Formats: sequence, C-alpha cells, structure tokens
Amino acid sequence: MIVTVWTGYLLFQDPPQFFVDATRAFNSRLVCLAQGILHMGSSCLSKDRSRQQPCRQSQNHHHNRHNRRNHHGQLHPPPRGYHVTTMHQSAQQNLERQLRNVRHPNLFLAGLSSSDNDDDDDDTNTDILVLDTLSIIRRLVDNDPEPPSSMLRLHDIAESESGWLRVVLSMIRVIPMEDGLGPAVITLLIDECPLPTVETIHRLYGALGISQNLSQEAQAHAARHRNIATVLGCLAEKLAGPKSITMLIDDVLQYLLANLNLKFSPQVVLFSLIALEKFSQTSENKITISNSGIRELLLPLEKYASSEDLMLRQVGFCAQWCLDNLFLVEGRPYTHELVSLKDCHAMLNDKDVSEYLKITPTGLEARSDASSFESVRCTFCVDAGIWYYEVRVITDGVMQIGWATKNSKFLNQEGYGIGDDEFSFSYDGCRQLLWYKAKSRPHDHPMWKAGDIVGFLLDLKHQEMLIALNGNFLPPETDLFTSAQSGFFAAASFMSFQQCEFNFGMKPFVYPPQVAFKTFNDYATLAPDDKVILPRHKKMALLRHMSVSENACNLCFDREADVILKPCNHSGVCMDCAMQLEQCHLCRSTISVRAFHQAGQHHS
Repeated sequence: MIVTVWTGYLLFQDPPQFFVDATRAFNSRLVCLAQGILHMGSSCLSKDRSRQQPCRQSQNHHHNRHNRRNHHGQLHPPPRGYHVTTMHQSAQQNLERQLRNVRHPNLFLAGLSSSDNDDDDDDTNTDILVLDTLSIIRRLVDNDPEPPSSMLRLHDIAESESGWLRVVLSMIRVIPMEDGLGPAVITLLIDECPLPTVETIHRLYGALGISQNLSQEAQAHAARHRNIATVLGCLAEKLAGPKSITMLIDDVLQYLLANLNLKFSPQVVLFSLIALEKFSQTSENKITISNSGIRELLLPLEKYASSEDLMLRQVGFCAQWCLDNLFLVEGRPYTHELVSLKDCHAMLNDKDVSEYLKITPTGLEARSDASSFESVRCTFCVDAGIWYYEVRVITDGVMQIGWATKNSKFLNQEGYGIGDDEFSFSYDGCRQLLWYKAKSRPHDHPMWKAGDIVGFLLDLKHQEMLIALNGNFLPPETDLFTSAQSGFFAAASFMSFQQCEFNFGMKPFVYPPQVAFKTFNDYATLAPDDKVILPRHKKMALLRHMSVSENACNLCFDREADVILKPCNHSGVCMDCAMQLEQCHLCRSTISVRAFHQAGQHHS
C-alpha cells in the first residue's frame, strides 16, 4: 500500500515535458486564472453563474467565469528554491496515515455503473492530488506562471461526470478537520471545476447516502460531515435559483437540520448552518426551510454568540445572524434592539462595507461566509498623532487587516481588498505576509492561531506603522506613506469562513504598546442612528421608502451633486464621490479638475 501511494504521488509530481506543454495549452484559461483564483483569494468567486456550463458540456467550462481582472495570485510565497508541486514535510509524514484512515464505505462511488467506477488506485491518486493542493495552497507565489500541477490534474479529472464525482468524494474523504483552510479549498476546487448537472448532484447524494440517518455517524466522523456540509453549501451558492430548488430534496434538508445539534462537533453544526443559509438564498428554499422547524433549532445556539469557546462563538454568530435576517421568530426582539452601545463611539462602518460581509449589532465583530473577498472600514479616520487598535483572531484562516484611506477600493468579486492598492496596507497572519500594492513580502511572525491578538500602531508624526502579534512587534513599515499621509481608517478583508473581533478602545487592550497613544473610541463620535446596524431586510425596506432629491449625487444618492468634472464638463456627482473617481462616470475620460458649481473651487 505504501509503495502504491508513493509511486502514484511521485509519478504525478514530475510529468514529461510534452505532457506539461499539452496541459498548459489545454488549460490556457486556468493558467490565466493562476494569478487570480488564489488572490485572497481562493475565495473570490463569481456571483454571476449564468454563463457557467455543466460538466457534461466541458468544452465550454474553461470560460465559466465572467470576465474578471487578471490579478496577482496572493498566496504564500515559498522560500527560495521551493517548488509549488512539493508537499510540505508535515503533509508527507501524515499522508499515509490520512489515506489509511479516511476510507469509509458510504463515501465510495456506490450505485455508479461499472463503466464509471474507477479502481482504488485512481481514488488513491485523486486523494493524493487533493492533499497536495491543500498542503501547498498557502505557498503559491504572486508571480507563479501557472497553478500547481495538482490543481490542473484535478481540473482535468473533473471534466467527466464520474471524474467530478471522484474529485468531490475525495475532498470529503481526505480534507482533515484540523486544517483551517480546508473548507475554503473545497470552495475553490469546486468553483474551478465544471458545473455539475442536477442529475450528477443527485448521484452524489446517492454515493453519500444522504438522509437524516446519515447524521448519526457525524460524532465518529466529524471531518467527513463538516466537508459534506461545506460541499452542499458551495453547490447551493453556485446554483442559486431553480437548480438549487431541485437540490434541496427532503433527505438533504433533514440531514442538515439533524446536524444542528451540539452533540456533534461545532464545525459540523457551523457548516450545516451555513449550507442552510446558502440554500435560503433562493426564496422557495427559504420558505421550505422556514417551515421545517429550524427556528427551534437555532434559538438554543444563538446564546453562544459571545462564548469564549471560539468555535462555539462562530456557531452562535451564524445562528443569531440567521434569526435576525432569515428565519424571524415572532416575539423575538432583533439583536440590535438589545445591545447597549452607549459607550461605543467607533465601530465597523455598515455603510462602508462590501455587500456580503456580516457585522454584529455591536459593530465590532465581522464574518464572511461568501465565496468573494469581503472588506470593511471603520467609522473613524485619523490625520495626526499616534493611534492603536487591536483585533482578536476568531478563525485562523486568511484575512488581511490593517489601514486604508477612502481611496482604497473594495472589489470583492475581483479579489481586491486591504493591501491590494497604494492606499492601503495589511497584515496576513495565516500566510505570514505583509501586503501593499497587491505585492506581498514575508514577515517573521509565526502563523496566527484562533484567540491571538494582533495590534496595529499608526504613528503619523514619524510616518510609520507597527504591527504586533500577541505583543511582539515587527519592525516599522513606511510604504503606505508614499501615497497617503492622512485620512487613515482601520480596515480588514476576509476570505470565506473567516471571523475576527475589533477593539477600538471601548475595553482595555490586551497588549497596549509602551508609548503614548490615542484610541478611536476616546476621540470619535457617533450619532445614535449611526450606531444601529439593521438586519438586511430592514435596511432594504428603508431604501425602498427613501426619497431621493432631484439634485442628489448619482453615485451615493446622499449628498448634493454640486461638482463639474473637467475637461469633459459632465456633472451629477458630489465632491466626496468625485474625489474617488479617476475617470468620468459618464464618458470615461480622465479627470484633471473637479470644480464646484457655485464657489468655483478646484480640486486637481
């Protein structure tokens, strides 16, 4: 068995050159995606699925994304001389153990025709490729010319219906519970494979034996069932709409509901809840799930939203969010009606956030379960002095946290976030990187862990920023000050399934720096209405009833449109929005001057 495993692995690591050339040519689209799919990204996936084709029409699937900018592949640069196809030493040591322990009869291709059923060697090789991809996913370099060979081979295997099933079942079998990037890698690999047909998904259900009774084995095989729930949620998100309705058969619904029980691992509960949330993106499914008794299962879970057990805290966060936004309970007050924010003067800005980020009603904790790269700024900016804030890491995956000005752009679908332009700088403790202008360089901190505290000190007098992990500061950084000297906000970007908590000074810091500094909470002010973070359906109801004046800015609809853009002389925007435009929003000509209508003031 050992010889079979390692022979298969070695054969897959160094293919002949003619095979490499053929693979590169055949996968030209995937090569172009190499620098984009793994930017903060393994999580930044397209929300527009209308152009994706099922795996039976594989000739079109190389172009299954809407046109996305070719961006730098922002995953961990390896040490000099490291090859992306080389497995981590720990992965090599554990590979045999994992392959020996992950097999389970329910997860073989049971019920498939003999023509579709591959032998154990093929399954083993697929398992090796999945583990290889998982082991190197943190180590892809910015300028790597192509994806790792393991990803290319998995992509080719998934060209056929039976191959797609083999890849998905392999991910369910072998991705371990202890790897924090496991669910995000499942999302990435499914997104990069051809879309399955509904019939293929139902064959997957048969291979897994999906039913309410299947959840009974979740105590003994927690990783497997965490992965099943992740796959179901990913497919529900990718196929939102009529196909999602046909996916949510009663066996799937009852299986996910049965998993919402803390006798199972909190990870099984969490990803089953996220899968139900993603199924609820389709209105018919939302009604079906609402009538299934889910509220009674969520109410006992939301009490863990403030738990110091950080895995239970994630369960509580998601349960509370669902009760506030999706599955409303008659007589239950919204969470924002219960929290006291009297002493809170700075928080995450619910009006300056990308569309899928979830923010707690306290305004100090955020989470993303979307397949895009979600970002947020805080409500207070600083122009002078020395300032400090802290972040508690709830999940240990990929987040980019640091400082940004208003000019920093949130492009969640393209994978751009904090640290990906000249107006922001960020720290990534998972991949041990610092980010500026979408370029990374390694830092000397160890990988962060759940519960770690990251401190951010901004010294505008000396124009430097310092970043600490559990009180251990890195050397000062000055890059950002070449493009900006004032107007800095605390800001963060989140990969799929990531969460953290901010402290802007409302409570004592865990690792206060040994210099005099100011806190946002001591100097900021917020109007009572600005402290309220409404559930999304309430926010949308307000927008529907909001009246917009005829002279409102065409971009923000908030301030008066009092600016003329030169040299094109177009108008219709306010100065705040005009300052964020490089090109005219109407004719796309380059803006050289922004002039007020009345006062004639000019802003170059």
